[in-house]
Amino acid sequence: MDTYILDFERPIIELEKKIQEMKDLSIHDDLRLQDDIARLEQKAEKLRKDIYSKLSRWQRVQLARHPQRPYTLDYIKRITSSFLELHGDRSYGDDPAIVGGLAKIEDLPVVIIGHQKGRTTKEKLHRNFGMPHPEGYRKALRIMKLAARFKRPIVTLIDTIGAYPGIGAEERGQAEAIAKNLFEMSHLPVPILIIIIGEGASGGALGIGVGDRVLMLENTWYSVISPEGCAAILWRDSTRAEQAAEAMKLAPTDLLEIGIIDGIIKEPSGGAHRDHDKAAAILKTTIIEELINLNQLPVDQLLEQRIQKYSKMGFWSE
Repeated sequence: MDTYILDFERPIIELEKKIQEMKDLSIHDDLRLQDDIARLEQKAEKLRKDIYSKLSRWQRVQLARHPQRPYTLDYIKRITSSFLELHGDRSYGDDPAIVGGLAKIEDLPVVIIGHQKGRTTKEKLHRNFGMPHPEGYRKALRIMKLAARFKRPIVTLIDTIGAYPGIGAEERGQAEAIAKNLFEMSHLPVPILIIIIGEGASGGALGIGVGDRVLMLENTWYSVISPEGCAAILWRDSTRAEQAAEAMKLAPTDLLEIGIIDGIIKEPSGGAHRDHDKAAAILKTTIIEELINLNQLPVDQLLEQRIQKYSKMGFWSE
C-alpha cells in the first residue's frame, strides 16, 4: 500500500526518511553516524510530540479518515486469541459493512461487533465504504442478543461516515433498525463497551453505540453529522468543512468535557496508522481493564447506571 501523507505530517516523514538514509549509509559504507542518528531521532520524537499535541479538530478528522488507519478486523486479528464471525440477519441477508462474532481476548469471552471499511477499491465496494444497511444493524442486534443469552460482554468498535442512505436501505427500514438497536441496547443485561476507533457519524454510529462505557481513541471524531454535511446545511458550501469541524466540537477532549464520552485512549506516537500493533496492544489492555470492572457490577446496578448515564446528557427548559 502506498504511503498516504497528510500535510501536517510531512515534516516528520521527511525527517524520518533522512534518519533511514543515514542508517543505510552507516551499514553499507561502515560510517560511524550513531551520534548523528540518535540526535535526529530525538529531534523527530520532539517534533511528533509538538505536532500531535496541537492538532486542530479538522486535523483529527483527517487522521480518523487516514486510509492506513487500522479498521475493526485489523484490531480483531491482533487483540483476540480466537474469533468466530457470524453472518446474516435471519431476515434479508448479510451486510459486510458490519462484522461481528464470538471472540476471546486472552481468557475473557466476549462478543465483538464493528463497522468495517475497505482499503482497495474492490474491498471498499464490498464493504459499502463502512456504511451499513438495515440488515447490518439487525445482524448486530442478533449477535448482541446471543451475547445476552450466554452472558458475554459486548465490545463495539465504531468507524463509519453514517448509515447507508440509499433507497433500498430506506425501503427495508433503515431508521427502524437503528431505533430498535438503540432501544434494545439500553436494557441488554450484559456489560457493553463502546469504542470509537475512527469516524463516528450520526445514527450510523449510534446503531451500535449505546453502552455502559463510551471511549474514543485520541485521533477520532464523533458527531451527529460529518463536517462536510454540516457545512453544506449551514452555508450551502461543503468546502467549509474545516470551519464546521471547529464549531461542532467533535474531538474527544470536547466530548469528554461535556459528558458524552467517558474516556480517551492514547494512540502510539504519530497516530494509530503509524503502528497497528502498538495501537492494538493499547486497545486490548483498555478493553480488558474496562470489562473486568463492568463484570463486577450486578445486572440491576449495571442497567440503572446505563439509564442514568444517558438521562444526564443534554439539557432542556420549559
